Amino acid sequence: MAAVDATKPLQDRVAIVTGASRGIGRAIALHVASLGAKVVLNYTSSSSSSHANLLAAQINNPVSAPSSHLRAVSFQADVSDPAQVVALLDHAEQTFQTQPHILINAAGVLDSKYPTLANTAIEDFDDTFNVNTRGTFLCCREAANRLVRGGGGRIICFSSSLVGALKPGYAAYAASKAAVETMIKILAKELKGAGITANCVAPGPIATDMFFAGKTEDVIQRVIDECPLSRLGETKDISPIVGFLASDAGEWVNGQVIRANGGYV
Repeated sequence: MAAVDATKPLQDRVAIVTGASRGIGRAIALHVASLGAKVVLNYTSSSSSSHANLLAAQINNPVSAPSSHLRAVSFQADVSDPAQVVALLDHAEQTFQTQPHILINAAGVLDSKYPTLANTAIEDFDDTFNVNTRGTFLCCREAANRLVRGGGGRIICFSSSLVGALKPGYAAYAASKAAVETMIKILAKELKGAGITANCVAPGPIATDMFFAGKTEDVIQRVIDECPLSRLGETKDISPIVGFLASDAGEWVNGQVIRANGGYV
């Protein structure tokens, strides 16, 4: 048996990362690729295609170790559309000629108007739940039926520490993520015997475009002041946690919500 490279614990495993064109999803895609995974980079809007394509090129042609082997592809799919989620996993299988091993569902939206519940438009509520909750459900449902079984299968979804913080202005968002946590905990039990784990990462405030949208400098500073580490989180604070959960070393963590927030909540 060939020796396993300890620096590449995900060598040749296929990982699908939704919301991979920017923010936390992008950092995760780069990290799991550095651990040896072959990556399908999902994005939703046409405006994100250039970001996803550039990321795929960066993974396929790293400056430190140029390679002729395909390691990453980009694929447009709306995670709230069942047919497009099926197509996403089809593309992973067809591209890399194997069942995918890992689903990392990092796609998410946040209403940057931060309305109170009483002032939340039904359209904004529906948009939030369509991506954050319905999208997670559809991706998890497809992954539960199609990931490699017998060991190494991983479903990793994203919640938010706002589920615990319960801040005003985030009613729809926090509720959409609370539903994700519930689904993941139940899914982990339903996958008994499959060799597939299911977990959720719930970041605190992370310095991404989604976090900064609609916030004033004063609001941002208040968030920093509330953190015991006196800073915003960075995407690099989250990606190694996902990498661990995706690896064999993370197998004993199952059905859990990991609140990675610097003590914010």
